[in-house]
Amino acid sequence: MPKYIIERVVPGSGALTTRSLQKIARSSFDAITQMSHRIQWVESWVTADKWFCLYIAPDEDTIREHATLVGFPADAIYEVMARVDPVTAEGHIPWPSFGLDDC
Repeated sequence: MPKYIIERVVPGSGALTTRSLQKIARSSFDAITQMSHRIQWVESWVTADKWFCLYIAPDEDTIREHATLVGFPADAIYEVMARVDPVTAEGHIPWPSFGLDDC
């Protein structure tokens, strides 16, 4: 199933309290449950004014549906084509290769 990076513009994100982050995470989990687990949240990174979230979903529409249910923006959605890390330099294609083993 495709993986997506979602960019969410949320001014002041870096100042959110642990309690606020827990509430947002719970809202996301509740929406995933409501969607019968058709989408999987892997993790998110919070910066000063944006979130970058990694999800596994069948398509972008499912990502948008989740964002609507949570009431959290999905300002840009990018399908992940490959992952590159230090191991790549050694000739290995890390998770997931997406069929790009010959690259």
